[in-house]
Amino acid sequence: MYDKLTRDKYDLLIAGAGLYGSVIAHEAARAGRSVLVLEKRNHIGGNIYTERREGIDVHVYGAHIFHTSDRGIWEYVNSFAEFEPFINSPLARFRDELYNLPFNMNTFSRMWNIRTPDEAKRIIEEQIRKSGITKPENLEEQAISLVGYDIYEKLVKGYTEKQWGRKCSELPAFIIRRLPVRFTYDNNYFNDRYQGIPSEGYTVIAERMLKDADVLLNTDYFEFIKTHRDIAAKTVFTGMIDEFFGYSEGHLEYRSLRFETETLDTDNFQGNAVVNYTSADVPYTRIIEHRHFMNRQQAKTIISREYPQEWKPGKEPYYPVNDERNTELYEKYLKKAQELPDVVFGGRLGEYRYYDMDKVIAAALEQARAMFGQEE
Repeated sequence: MYDKLTRDKYDLLIAGAGLYGSVIAHEAARAGRSVLVLEKRNHIGGNIYTERREGIDVHVYGAHIFHTSDRGIWEYVNSFAEFEPFINSPLARFRDELYNLPFNMNTFSRMWNIRTPDEAKRIIEEQIRKSGITKPENLEEQAISLVGYDIYEKLVKGYTEKQWGRKCSELPAFIIRRLPVRFTYDNNYFNDRYQGIPSEGYTVIAERMLKDADVLLNTDYFEFIKTHRDIAAKTVFTGMIDEFFGYSEGHLEYRSLRFETETLDTDNFQGNAVVNYTSADVPYTRIIEHRHFMNRQQAKTIISREYPQEWKPGKEPYYPVNDERNTELYEKYLKKAQELPDVVFGGRLGEYRYYDMDKVIAAALEQARAMFGQEE
């Protein structure tokens, strides 16, 4: 039930109604636990939240394509919603040039006017050899050592510098451990066996997961707990772990995003769900055209421009900055967390790590089994 407490005490308090918290809530209810979920936003679903406008499911916090190779996870998520097949085939625009992603033979053919994998391999290998890079010391050197100069300059450099707000030469090499390079004419961005998007949007998944929990929207955990300190026997916290501990060891760093979304009087703006803008002179990293996720013909279309930005209090933290300094700082908070047996920290912010949706569900199910003893 939304926005109403139905009891004085709960078995479990969950801070955050995103995917991780929703899975935990569902599994807790299945195990017979009473659950209260607090959500500071005015909606459930976290960053997978979608809302219907002009007959189009808008991915309010950026494109979300569900993909996994885990059949069990695929079957689990399909128990909450019907999925329609969707193959993510983004394009990259560098000035007036368009390239297919991930890097594949369509990319190489467009860039070098070649036809065969051997030609592409020779060009990339020669550029790597000429670079003379044997031990990459930063992201720029790492990328060049993987794909050569041309791909780096046109498709990696500008996009990455916008994404992280720093020059590639100032970013650590480990951010790009590898770059997907395929010597086939295959534009399928993900290698996973199961891929799709829920036909009713993602929000219904959270709704169905939370149907047996009490949910308070527009409710800040820290304010709520001041007057309800003993309301639950155990807590699952999915917010920022450094905020939970009052930033006592210092602030962890995040990257944030800003979206400009508009409705256009055309039925088709860019012909593809996602187009990345890789040149540095374009301030946004990509444009999402939401109608193409379902390929539904509508009189109008809705697009979102995505602008990366530095995180600061008041903005939404999207991506942890997992460099050496932040990793060491997180370990300090993790030690503090391990001293609290009645609090579980989970999800992207609670564990300070980037999660794909299938991995979020897998982690939440593993935690639920540990907490409630349910069988796989």
